[in-house]
Amino acid sequence: MTAQPTDPLVEVADLTVDFPTAAGDVRAVDGVSFRLAPGRALGLVGESGSGKSTVAAALLDLHRGTGARVTGTVRVAGRDVLAAPEAALRRLRGGTAAMVFQDPLSSLDPYYAVGDQIAEVHRVHRPGTSRRAARARAVEVLDRVGIADPARRARARPHEFSGGMRQRALLAMALACEPRLLIADEPTTALDVTVQAQILDLLHELRAESGLGLVLVTHDLGVAAGSVDEVLVLRAGREAERGPVAEVLGSPRAAYTKELLAAVPRVDAARVPPPGGAAGAAPAPGEPLLEAVGLRKEFGRGRERTTAVDDVSLTVAASEVLGLVGESGSGKTTLGRMLVRLLEPTAGSLRYRGREIGRLGERQLRPLRAEVQMVFQDPSSSLNPRRTIGESVADPLRAAGESDDRRAVRRARELLDRVGLDPDWYHRYPHEFSGGQRQRVGIARALAPAPRLLVCDEPVSALDVTTQAQITALLAELRRELGLALVFIAHDLAVVRAVSDRVAVLRAGRIVEEGPVDRVYDSPQHPYTQGLLAAVPVLDPQVAAGKRALRAAA
Repeated sequence: MTAQPTDPLVEVADLTVDFPTAAGDVRAVDGVSFRLAPGRALGLVGESGSGKSTVAAALLDLHRGTGARVTGTVRVAGRDVLAAPEAALRRLRGGTAAMVFQDPLSSLDPYYAVGDQIAEVHRVHRPGTSRRAARARAVEVLDRVGIADPARRARARPHEFSGGMRQRALLAMALACEPRLLIADEPTTALDVTVQAQILDLLHELRAESGLGLVLVTHDLGVAAGSVDEVLVLRAGREAERGPVAEVLGSPRAAYTKELLAAVPRVDAARVPPPGGAAGAAPAPGEPLLEAVGLRKEFGRGRERTTAVDDVSLTVAASEVLGLVGESGSGKTTLGRMLVRLLEPTAGSLRYRGREIGRLGERQLRPLRAEVQMVFQDPSSSLNPRRTIGESVADPLRAAGESDDRRAVRRARELLDRVGLDPDWYHRYPHEFSGGQRQRVGIARALAPAPRLLVCDEPVSALDVTTQAQITALLAELRRELGLALVFIAHDLAVVRAVSDRVAVLRAGRIVEEGPVDRVYDSPQHPYTQGLLAAVPVLDPQVAAGKRALRAAA
């Protein structure tokens, strides 16, 4: 069957997806239906576990062979996807429709040059294409997605690309065969606001130029507002609300949609003051808990030497929250790791409670480890998959000298309860939890030795808005009750404003602006800070379109 130009590009009717488990089938998608016309964009939004990615994968029948039971109808460009034979499905994937996955590192082969991987896709779907022509096409699409010096970059491997460049490379791979439909699963989740804006602007240009249809999976309602025509809100695998993006986000009918919108942090909203303090007010003057003076960190040698952090000075007072913001590669994570001495400074001074710690050896640092802890960005990679979450929380207690195993287990259970997890889950493994739950485990583990300072490296970047709100509320509660000081590293400027007393803006390893969070956000002085704030997604589609037009004009 050949689709006519007026036919829907995508037609989904009563889609249901069940996954078998030891405890019985789990229904991930329950009776979802929608249509997408050529050249239009649909946003699939909702919390983690709402079924967004499961629906997206069903559009290309990626559940085939996994044991999942998929029923209903899925038609793409007139083809019945669920009934298509393997050969036809192979032609559809990458040829007629292409998918961009959330994590580019897991989608790109680390051993092969990026250009070779794109060329391979082109040759598979365009039989008879010579290797030289396929390589030329790879360079062409890399240039199209904004990769500078594409001929040279085509020879580079994925680890030589930044996060934003890897996402662009995946887009180039998806576009190599000029598909009619692009399915993008959280394509901007781990990107800073400026790179995110560039990727979304690129998708808009591609739609305008080629009539590309887009299905965008995202938990960021601001991203959806500026990128799609219609929104389908999913909750527990079912449709909660569907309609034009301005209508759904501007005048939502479903209570669930209203809850999602209420949980979205606003970059233009003044910080809510903690109990007993004024918004944006720093803690009472006193000796800094942590003080960095002239910190510098270099990697490599000779001509390959790179300066990641360059002459950074800052202080963190007891019970204060200092936000660190900046683009990818600005030095945020490197600085955070130096503050907890996971990295040794190349130069500069680092003092904790008045004591120089920048040059201490590991044996001398051991007592300090209990007081200065880190919450890492990806709880999946920072938790041992072979140990239960309870053991992961109890281990720091044992390392700190707790010799009574029963006390360690009891304390670990108390910490799980403290961060909002059931203590009876002590014997479960990390893969049995959602992203937000794993992040809570990471926080519980960091709290185990009773620290005075937590350095949180992108603790909510991959979480949906409601889980994000829960984690930030938990950190605020812990700060209030335990007197914790926090260094909060994030690329989400709205979240940083909501939780921080002060903010420091990093660019190319240097602090370009610093001050009370409301002052910096309301009256940014440095052009770089102004650019970051201008790139933040907004919930109003008309405002988002205006900002996109201004970026295009610039």
